[in-house]
Amino acid sequence: MAYNFKNLNISKISVIGAGQIGPDIALHFAKSLSPFGVSVIVVDISPQALEKAKEKAHKKIAKGVEGGAFKPDQAEKIKNALIFSADYEQVRNSQIVVEAATEDENIKDKIFRQVEFLTDGSCIYLSNSSHMQPEVIFRNIKNKTRCLVAHYFFPAEINPVVELVPGKETDTSILNFLLSFYEAIGKVPIKVKSSYGYAIDPIFEGICQTAIMCFEKGWGTEKEIDAAAMKALGLGVGPFTALNLTGGNPITAHGLDQMGKLLMPWFKTPTVLHDKTKKKENWVIAQRGEKVELLPEKEEKLVKEFRGAFFALASHILDIGIVDINDLNMACELSLVIKAPFAFMNKLGINAAHQLVKDFCVAHSSFPFPKVLDKAKAEGGWKLKEIVASKREDVLLITIRRPKVLNALNLEVLGQIKNAMEEVKNDNSIKSIVITGFGVKAFVSGADINMLASLKTSEEGYNNSKNFQTVVDYVENYSKPVVCSMNGFAFGGGNELAMACTARICKKGLPVLVCQPEVNLGFIPGAGGTQRLPRIVGVEKAAEILRTARNVSAKEAAEIGLVYKEAEGDLVDEAIKLAKQIASGEVKVKTVSKEPISKNGNPKQIEIGHLSKKIDEILVKAIYEGSRMSLKEGLDLESRMFGECLNTQDMKIGLENFKTNGPKAKANFIHK
Repeated sequence: MAYNFKNLNISKISVIGAGQIGPDIALHFAKSLSPFGVSVIVVDISPQALEKAKEKAHKKIAKGVEGGAFKPDQAEKIKNALIFSADYEQVRNSQIVVEAATEDENIKDKIFRQVEFLTDGSCIYLSNSSHMQPEVIFRNIKNKTRCLVAHYFFPAEINPVVELVPGKETDTSILNFLLSFYEAIGKVPIKVKSSYGYAIDPIFEGICQTAIMCFEKGWGTEKEIDAAAMKALGLGVGPFTALNLTGGNPITAHGLDQMGKLLMPWFKTPTVLHDKTKKKENWVIAQRGEKVELLPEKEEKLVKEFRGAFFALASHILDIGIVDINDLNMACELSLVIKAPFAFMNKLGINAAHQLVKDFCVAHSSFPFPKVLDKAKAEGGWKLKEIVASKREDVLLITIRRPKVLNALNLEVLGQIKNAMEEVKNDNSIKSIVITGFGVKAFVSGADINMLASLKTSEEGYNNSKNFQTVVDYVENYSKPVVCSMNGFAFGGGNELAMACTARICKKGLPVLVCQPEVNLGFIPGAGGTQRLPRIVGVEKAAEILRTARNVSAKEAAEIGLVYKEAEGDLVDEAIKLAKQIASGEVKVKTVSKEPISKNGNPKQIEIGHLSKKIDEILVKAIYEGSRMSLKEGLDLESRMFGECLNTQDMKIGLENFKTNGPKAKANFIHK
């Protein structure tokens, strides 16, 4: 058995190194690829390290079963896929090899020369170095076209981000393959040009350096500085805690000195970090649940220092031109569990952020003020996008990329989709458009709940619905075919956006493809769901789906005409093919009727269980009265009915329950 991806049959992946991160990298591969029979080999010359790595992996697998992440039979497949060996011969015939050994160029060189002897010219070589450039790591490899850095973050089996760093001779097709491959197995890869430390580590290690410098200056204890950093930057754990958890003192000490030579002189290993590394000592950090109180003036001073450093570091990385701003903004937030730097600056105010960096650079004369920050200030803020638009021959591919919230929609993202479509409306080289979501789990998980929870009046609800509908209507009435590639589940607003497209295709066999879950939260669809679904699948079928909030599988969606077809293989390629066929007239698809679809008809009795009877009453009115209207009139009715939900107590109850208890907890509606 093998995992076939873009014409590469992957039956074996080898990970060299059973230390801190190698076993976690292997575990992620095993979790993703064991269903396809892929073997994942962990090789190390130390039997003790291998035994420890095996024990660690099996413990994490058992914990996954306990937590419901996977079933016992899946756990067995993952265990069986993992092979721990001191025999390098096991690497033979691997399609991908990931080196995760010590940060020593001579050791890495020795490993890859051994690997080169055991593998053929089609094998892809990846180094999980955290700092070293690929030109250094692979200097003695004959075929450098298939070599690059794949930098994972702690803990590697969970942390989604992978920095892909090609060398000067890396084949672009290999880089593009890996960007798609990592996305397909649940990671969030970003492309970074070759530079010491890449894009994210200089930011993380710069924050650590800032923390240690504050400690050396007597601005606070490790515990106090950790607490201030968490408050200042939204960190999940403070920098001292992060260094302890990752065993990061030695690599950070080495990295800071090298960055001082290769990036800018501000980077420098503090004396106390050298001492801790030499003595193999940890930092004194707060215990779980321990509260750390700071005097207001101390906290204010530390918060200002950390924000100045963070904004300066992120801007510096943009200044050296190695990464896209949207990639860096997203990847920092996900990999470091920190506020997205450029979005954070915009939220604080670009003038305030500019001043914080200016003050920081004045206090740290070896840190040059970033030029890009002057430009951002002049433009009124950073220009950020959460979609990726790219041309694929005569098709524009729009990818909604919000992995942290499973591509949930808000008005800003919808506006970005509309703008991308407007830019090519009069471009005769673009014949059609494909819209998809990033990753493999969700096309769009729904509308942003925080946005909905901020609505207070029926008028605000009406306007919010109308704003959503404006963009969705734009998609429906676009002058070129728009195909939705439903790469995962489409909930709420995601399905409403999909239904506005000319056609929809989905991944074959998905047990849950579509759901309109709004009634679970105490409101009704507001972006066309009550009007387009009846026009696509029929009034009674739509009413049953909408009123019960039940899931619809890919198979059922195809059977009832909600999607054009289920597809196997590369879904985006299939969507592009269909878009081309529709644009050329080769394929005709049924469009949503803009006229009334029924003259009469009364709602059937449906068991709605715990759901709000008041919201059901509003929903029924939107569905059945809307079916007797034109689509335009029905959509306006839906907006009015959505606004009406804000006058109910049940919408408040539903949203509060969701925010407090999560999506699986049933709300205690009072039917008012």
